[in-house]
Amino acid sequence: MDKLVIEGGKPLSGTIVIQGAKNAALPILAASLLADGTTTLDHVPDLLDIDVMLNILRELGCRAEHTGGTVVLDTETAHISHVPEALMRQMRSSIFLMGPLLARFGETQVYQPGGCAIGERKIDLHLEGLQALGAEIEELGNRIICRADKLRGADIHLSFPSVGATENIMMAAALAEGRTTISNAAREPEIQDLQGFLNAMGAKIMGAGTDTITIDGVQSLTPCRYKIIPDRIVAGTVMVAAAATRGQVTLQNTQPAHLSSLIHVLRRAGVQIVIDGDIIKVGCAARPRAVERIVTSPYPAFPTDLQSQVMVLLTLADGVSVLKETIFEGRLKHVDELSRMGADIRVDMNAAFIRGVPRLYGATVEATDLRAGAALVIAGLAAQGRTVVEQIHHIDRGYEKIETMLSRLGARISRYTPVPNN
Repeated sequence: MDKLVIEGGKPLSGTIVIQGAKNAALPILAASLLADGTTTLDHVPDLLDIDVMLNILRELGCRAEHTGGTVVLDTETAHISHVPEALMRQMRSSIFLMGPLLARFGETQVYQPGGCAIGERKIDLHLEGLQALGAEIEELGNRIICRADKLRGADIHLSFPSVGATENIMMAAALAEGRTTISNAAREPEIQDLQGFLNAMGAKIMGAGTDTITIDGVQSLTPCRYKIIPDRIVAGTVMVAAAATRGQVTLQNTQPAHLSSLIHVLRRAGVQIVIDGDIIKVGCAARPRAVERIVTSPYPAFPTDLQSQVMVLLTLADGVSVLKETIFEGRLKHVDELSRMGADIRVDMNAAFIRGVPRLYGATVEATDLRAGAALVIAGLAAQGRTVVEQIHHIDRGYEKIETMLSRLGARISRYTPVPNN
């Protein structure tokens, strides 16, 4: 298994262009199935999760190419509605295919998806939403069979603003008969991007970014060309890394409005941030200050996907910080790994009490999930000495060649690939 080897203690410095958003690209790739023909998507990152989604689409009969950040996807030859179990187990986002396949073929067979082990993430809301649109659902073990002769619009209230359920319902409802209203919908920027893509294909959707989304079903959609938004979590990760290493970094191709909660937290910690259009400049010359209380919550509140990265910064801050995780109960596994590096963190239920230390020390640590892996990389960059991060396949799911990206900012980081024994 590949490892990252980091020689820490050097401030990051320079300019970087932020990649396209994985969490926007995945549902948009799935939504491409709703139209017959060739769709072209620009600014698609080169990631393991993207590769898995493209492989699933190929298994369904599509032709797909991914070159230089552009995906060309021909869905006209799609003829299979059953998603292979082995591929679904590799990535949770494969569940996005339920809505488009049901709308296109009138039936689909999928399996309980895989992904990061960060806690229980039920798909009940996905299934309830599709049932409200007229689907009949049969669960046989970990296999899920959905059928619908015709999808019809409905008023759907989500008991929790689930991003995945909101997106699955949007995609299925785009071709349903009549109007669908989703209340208590998730508000994430990636949902707004999905609305933009679907409307570019001819859908009639309003309200993404608010808690109520209205979809007037149309008879058919037409393929289009579309550009994916920048990845706010990658941008946030780089911003935290710049602050943790006491560096000065300029980020290009960002949407600062999508990062407002993080920017607020970093400024409270004493980090200097200057915004100019789609450019964000981050600097932190002195030791950061503790932040009294941070609570993860659905967008636009502080994102769970940046909790572990910010925790690294707080381990180096002056004072005691409290960080409470309310989304995923299994998302504090990185605490033990940070403790190996000298962090002083106490966990009580879903809250972490972080007493800042003067410095972290290099160690061999293990990425337990995607964002925890990114946090350990930041810790390694800020630490004194050498850090080895193992199980980095998790990191490759969401960061495009992270060692190359950070090396451009002066980081001393390299990927080690073991030579197989003959």
